[in-house]
Amino acid sequence: MTRTSPSLSFPVQGDKENSSFFNEYLSILLEERDALGLSDMIHEIDAMMLAVDPGKAIEYINELCLMSPYHYRFTLESESYWTHVLRIDMNSPDLLIREVKDETIKGIFRSLNEVFPIGTSKPHSRYIGEVLRVSNLHEVSVLQQHRGFRFFSQDDVRKLELPGNMAIVKPSPYTHNIVAYLEREPEALRIYALGVSSIRSDAQQACDLAKQQQAALGIAELILPVDHLATRIYSQNREVAILEWLSLSSYYYWGSFDILDRNSSTNVTKSIHYSDELRSPAKVFTANNTPYFVNHLKICPSPTENFVRNYGPRLHHMALAVKDGDQQGVENIEFVVDAIRGQGKSFLLDVVGSKDEGLKQIFSSASEHSSLIIEYVQRFGGFQGFFTKDNVAQLTHAAGIEETLLLMQTQAQETMQV
Repeated sequence: MTRTSPSLSFPVQGDKENSSFFNEYLSILLEERDALGLSDMIHEIDAMMLAVDPGKAIEYINELCLMSPYHYRFTLESESYWTHVLRIDMNSPDLLIREVKDETIKGIFRSLNEVFPIGTSKPHSRYIGEVLRVSNLHEVSVLQQHRGFRFFSQDDVRKLELPGNMAIVKPSPYTHNIVAYLEREPEALRIYALGVSSIRSDAQQACDLAKQQQAALGIAELILPVDHLATRIYSQNREVAILEWLSLSSYYYWGSFDILDRNSSTNVTKSIHYSDELRSPAKVFTANNTPYFVNHLKICPSPTENFVRNYGPRLHHMALAVKDGDQQGVENIEFVVDAIRGQGKSFLLDVVGSKDEGLKQIFSSASEHSSLIIEYVQRFGGFQGFFTKDNVAQLTHAAGIEETLLLMQTQAQETMQV
């Protein structure tokens, strides 16, 4: 593969064999992106948008402010939604938590949940997508439309009650996530043109309580910003989902690894502008190696594809970095997890990995408010990878057990209702 353009100058990692289609269009699409100037105009992930069911936002703010470095800042109120803005600083992405006021409200994001058995149990709860900072909103939008991407009209944005100063691409057929573009100079404040701004006393109190707990536990300085975002997709959509994201962003293809024990692969993309993931998180795509309907013939596990069939394609977990080091001989990740466990938060397994391998990782249980898992990852001595194969196999297996239990609970509730 010829690697002449800046976006193709990075070495490819991994052992996953991609198709000739993927290899060909990886070069073509990224060379075109560079030549059009899109790679220079599209920058970091400025914000992540997600939604929760009515009445769940305050509890979720408390949970996030305990388990992460995020602080509640303000709430934007529109006719049908509250959008709660959480922030670490201007060098890390914001979190926009969208809360519908009336649970009967329909909409495109709810419809993405309603055909999946566990997804429909929390009809409004889902990750929506990323907001990317751009230096020229009009030019980026025009160029991307010429490349075939479809955007919500301004009237659509108004009806959906999304920020009016964004250009928003319609949900991906592969990931069900949106990508939005927001024009902002690097030193300018983030402004979301949506409704009336206020500081909600209940949200502020929930955050303050969590931050007091963090300080008392001694973990406030140990949990760092978002390291990566991991989306699960159907096996047949792995390559096109990666290529689509690379076409919409200024990320490059870092590489793919087969996790044969779990019949899946982990595929990583990273920003061409920022080597530090804490400035612009890596985007990870996980998919089965084989589709669900042949796995009974091959006697293969299928936790990744089962997740997608139960929830729909969507974000599976948000990984937070943990500061390298230890607390009186206890490695920071172990210290953080023990402290948070003591506050009643559960985890799917014990911390996996080792200092010798370069990193340790752990998954929390899925949040009852957002269905998202929090991952903690501590790297040792400048380790550059995102996982070891044994770690991923254990994490995936543990998540699959929890998802099976959730499906059984959902089916039992549906039976009782009938």
